Amino acid sequence: MVGGALVRQLQARGDCDVIIRTSSELNLVRQADTEAFFAQERPDAVYLAAARVGGIHANNQYPAEFIYRNLMIEANVIDAAFRHGVRRLLFLGSSCIYPRLAPQPMAEDSLLTGPLEPTNEPYAIAKIAGIKLCESYNRQFGTSHGIDYRSVMPTNLYGPGDNYHPTDSHVIPGLLRRFHEAKLTGATEVAVWGTGEPRREFLHVDDMASACIHVMNLDPDTYARNTTLMMSHINVGTGSDVSIGELAILVANVVGFTGAIRFDSSRPDGAPRKLMDSNRLASLGWTATIPLADGLRDAYQDFIAHQNTLRQQ
Repeated sequence: MVGGALVRQLQARGDCDVIIRTSSELNLVRQADTEAFFAQERPDAVYLAAARVGGIHANNQYPAEFIYRNLMIEANVIDAAFRHGVRRLLFLGSSCIYPRLAPQPMAEDSLLTGPLEPTNEPYAIAKIAGIKLCESYNRQFGTSHGIDYRSVMPTNLYGPGDNYHPTDSHVIPGLLRRFHEAKLTGATEVAVWGTGEPRREFLHVDDMASACIHVMNLDPDTYARNTTLMMSHINVGTGSDVSIGELAILVANVVGFTGAIRFDSSRPDGAPRKLMDSNRLASLGWTATIPLADGLRDAYQDFIAHQNTLRQQ
């Protein structure tokens, strides 16, 4: 999803040649394949958006896969990038790197100050490792090799290219599918996981791509003044959040579902709140532009197109 948005925006800019590989064309979990790609293509800069991602169910169901695949992807890519002369790299993490009960909104310096949310701890640990890989390569090779490896931590993302799997998706694509199918079948009620009380912040993927390009293109002195060698990541968010209950109502309205919404409190809620402090990025000249209501309508249109594609296959 993020990779697709990045490709669209980089190609629209027209100031670089974009090298593209799909996951079916290049398995970044395999070190030899990753090394061969970098040896052949020799890119000047890398946006590392590849990851194994999913919602609460997927994180709980596949913890070994989430930690292993993400650790391997980032270790292989960052090391191969360094060994083949890539001087600029941007690593994409996740808001789940912060402690479960971190002060809200979560500032960058909350990292490693408390226990993580258990439902996605393996994924969070992998993403923390990615930040520290970038920092460690900078510390050891930044001056001698002129590398500048940066990290951005997005809040919850949604939009075109999302995964609409019935159980493994994130909350917005999951709700879009659930309410859409309920509308088609004439169901009178839709069940939503959890109590509906946790609050989440959501960022449209096109805003995220814009933020990535902005951070990548900050001059080194500006980036260095606003980060430190061992706390170098920058949050990317909107600065506002909604409860899952409020989100469910918004999605139901966008889809056109008019039945009842029931919250299943036997299902996990996850962290009580995850609001990012994105003031640092705002001070560097970037803020989100796509309101949640508009973004949800865009995401629903993508879901409809996705469904039509599946029927044609």
